[in-house]
Amino acid sequence: MIIIGEKINGFIPSAAQAITTRDEAYIRDLAIRQTEMGADYLDIAAGTSPRLERETLAWLIGVAQDAVDTPLCIDSADCQVLLDMIPLVKKPGILNSVSGEHGKCEALFSRTADSEWKIIALTCDERGISPDPELKYNIAVSIIQKAGACNISADRLFIDPLVSAVSTAGRALLNFTETLVKIKNNYPGVHIISGLSNISFGMPCRGAVNRQFLALAMSAGMDSVILDPTSGDMQAALYATEALLGRDKHCRRYLQAYRRGIFGSPLTKEGEE
Repeated sequence: MIIIGEKINGFIPSAAQAITTRDEAYIRDLAIRQTEMGADYLDIAAGTSPRLERETLAWLIGVAQDAVDTPLCIDSADCQVLLDMIPLVKKPGILNSVSGEHGKCEALFSRTADSEWKIIALTCDERGISPDPELKYNIAVSIIQKAGACNISADRLFIDPLVSAVSTAGRALLNFTETLVKIKNNYPGVHIISGLSNISFGMPCRGAVNRQFLALAMSAGMDSVILDPTSGDMQAALYATEALLGRDKHCRRYLQAYRRGIFGSPLTKEGEE
């Protein structure tokens, strides 16, 4: 499972405050803790006005790279901003994101074709986000084909089927997994990714909803995720799901993570929570 740590994000209030005050120690700590808890990439999102986005991203990238060697996932809805950040990054990571909107894929794919950068692509276009799995699948196919035309291999693409909030769409998970399965069946080399928190918007006990979504989406074939790696409960759900799906021989990784204190407590007696 590919884990992208979500914590360095200006849309999160505590991170937004640190960005506003340029609290370098706070951002460094987020980078270090997420890395120590197994993040493969660190998402870097400014969460500021477009006028300040470039400056803020540049500062966040500098602080994060000074703290850890973990590859970065640069997060912006503006493809030109993503391209402008590439020279500041020490090694290729992930660009987050493009969509089916006119011209976005072409602009980013043509400029990154000969690089090692990976790209997150959203299954939406000028019409917005559709709940229809067939429409989202068709958008994904179009994006994959455009990538292929630029010689971008399937394994460099992370397709996000954009799960809806279950509070307003009862079939949110089912529509997501239907899209996911169809993409994986036809393009097995493509990664499937999601941010977990969208599905629980408007719900109490959001963490419980997010963890169940993680397990069910992994079972359907999702192989990468944007989440909080510092959450013991989330880590427990992830490691347990890997073991239950037969991907962890003799539950070794689950037991090792437990002993390292990634989740639970090594001092907890058998039979106790």
